[in-house]
Amino acid sequence: MGIYERQRIGKFVFLTISAVAVILFLLVSNSLVKELAQQERERMDIWASATQRLAKANVDSDFEFLLAIISQNNSIPVLVADSAYNILDFRNFDLPDKTGGELQQFADLSEENRDYLSSRLREAGGGRPLAELAASDPHFIKVEIYLNDYQYIYYEDSILLRRLSLYPYIQLGVMVVIALIIYAAVVYTKKAEQNRVWAGLSKETAHQLGTPISSLMAWNEYLQATGIDKTVTEEIDKDVKRLSVIADRFSKIGSMPELTLEYLNEMVGRSLQYMRSRISGKVAVRYNLSDDDHGVFLSTSLFEWVMENLTKNAVDAMGGEGTITISTGVEKDKVWIEVADTGKGIARKNFKNVFSPGFTTKKRGWGLGLTLVKRIIEDYHGGRIYVKDSELGKGTTFRIELPSA
Repeated sequence: MGIYERQRIGKFVFLTISAVAVILFLLVSNSLVKELAQQERERMDIWASATQRLAKANVDSDFEFLLAIISQNNSIPVLVADSAYNILDFRNFDLPDKTGGELQQFADLSEENRDYLSSRLREAGGGRPLAELAASDPHFIKVEIYLNDYQYIYYEDSILLRRLSLYPYIQLGVMVVIALIIYAAVVYTKKAEQNRVWAGLSKETAHQLGTPISSLMAWNEYLQATGIDKTVTEEIDKDVKRLSVIADRFSKIGSMPELTLEYLNEMVGRSLQYMRSRISGKVAVRYNLSDDDHGVFLSTSLFEWVMENLTKNAVDAMGGEGTITISTGVEKDKVWIEVADTGKGIARKNFKNVFSPGFTTKKRGWGLGLTLVKRIIEDYHGGRIYVKDSELGKGTTFRIELPSA
């Protein structure tokens, strides 16, 4: 099992555990909310029973006890109405007009407050008879005041219950925000660390190549002076210059390179000159270049590196036999280059992984080529590279998009 497969499984396990934890949290919270709602219903049943007994009380009844039960409700909003939706009493509503205070009788309220309470009751009842609502809706309670004379108590959830019902979702939202912030911080830190590693490794590589390149140049000049076959020294000189180009490329990683105005088709052709002589004769390279050779700002040496990497990967994917098609074009404010091969293809799940450090399908390979390509295109040229299309056994198409000049 590869490292990226393990990472994928690890992410799935983490998300599964997180989802289960969230579900359990919401279930427990909802259970608490339901329990509190049941307690409020029981309190209102007691309140309704006390109201009924007080209405039917005789001289021997314990008025103080009944009044104490009724007066203890100072949190649950309550309306008492007759069957015609006429409000008789109310408690614990936050009224829009506060000039009269909560202790007023309904008849003494301002017109604004009376309309407000009446609208609350009618919205809750939906125009249905209160007797019917009392039989089906737990927020309506039927109370017999006298023989065949009924009143109806409508109550709403207390502020505490409403806040508690929202609390799990608020807490969940806060947890998600914190998780996103932590994730963003980890990704940023990881990327910054990778950037430092890339820059340090590239600079050190360029530095280490510098000494042997200088030595080879000196030795080649000595061989020329001794009269050795000129063809030999010319070939050595080509390879030394090639090493110098590679060292220059590595030296540019980690610092913003200078971009110059180049023409796309010309650059594509120039970039593949080195690879053309090193590609097997069984590999056909076809060009499908745009008629509009559009201008684009590039670092010549780095762009050549990109094209060489993509071409070499295509050759490896085809096993040294097949067709590479290189296309260019222009779309609005961007130019694009596509490198298509007829190789073994890439599984869709790996479309993004191919650009990750260390990912490779080769038996021998570091898995750094496409990572460098992505960094050069996106970080240094402000462009984009991605797998446009791929099918196992049929081939892959990489697409590069760059801002046009």
